[in-house]
Amino acid sequence: MNGRSCVFLDRDGVIIRERGEHTWLLADVELLPGVPEALLALRRTGHLIILITNQSGIGLGLYGHADVEQVHAYLHERLDPLGAGFDDVYYCPHHPSKGRCLCRKPGSLMLERAIARHGIAPDRSVMIGDRDRDTDAATAVGVRGILIPANAPLLPVLSEHGLLP
Repeated sequence: MNGRSCVFLDRDGVIIRERGEHTWLLADVELLPGVPEALLALRRTGHLIILITNQSGIGLGLYGHADVEQVHAYLHERLDPLGAGFDDVYYCPHHPSKGRCLCRKPGSLMLERAIARHGIAPDRSVMIGDRDRDTDAATAVGVRGILIPANAPLLPVLSEHGLLP
């Protein structure tokens, strides 16, 4: 069992509210209830915590990289002081209407990059997401995928799947 364990998390629908449309304006960002507590509990168990998110609105020209980075900076501002921040964030800016890419989930390139960069053991890690493409990306690299309903409370999921003592 070489490598670190990691909990990969989708963003919209797992960390912030899935609104059914692109979220890039800070006014539309709603951290889901219980997320800080869930991330802090994960942090205490020694797991790396990495956000993996498709941001196809960039490819569509709806918003830019700076907008996505501003949302992620806001999440860090909210979570880091609590000790519940992310170890890293990966996002894919491409939209499938503009051609195929390897990073957009269900592609696995974002996970592959994180695994290589952080020395992560796929067999000791999980990906939690609210869409099949999240779990499909995980399966492609040997990470266990956990599919949850959008906007579901995270803490019970972590306990149910043995990620917390």
